[in-house]
Amino acid sequence: MIRWFTEFAEAVDIRIPDVATVVDDRTAAGQLHLWEDGGRPVAVAGASAVIAGMSRIGPVYTPADARGRGYASGVTAAASVAALDRGAGEVLLYTDLANPTSNSIYQQIGYRPVEDCVELAFGG
Repeated sequence: MIRWFTEFAEAVDIRIPDVATVVDDRTAAGQLHLWEDGGRPVAVAGASAVIAGMSRIGPVYTPADARGRGYASGVTAAASVAALDRGAGEVLLYTDLANPTSNSIYQQIGYRPVEDCVELAFGG
């Protein structure tokens, strides 16, 4: 999971301080959902703790050699159901508007676009 979280962060250009601790904490909290094929992990999706009736899905990651087989769809749907089962009234998922594949997949499993966001960072 540490390698996958690192690869995910690089792919989406974010910084995750102390990846090992994040993975350990989220694993201990039951917030990471693995999809397996033949006993081999092939995708992961996180579902955050329910706060104010909401849970956030993320990260969703499939290593390059396992993409295109529906694993991300399956694990995202499973993580979403788990969030609802834990009492979330709303399940949120942020995605990159420039990635039509993920946007299509998320809509196929029931997510609907609500709004577009832009994040700007100033300084060093």
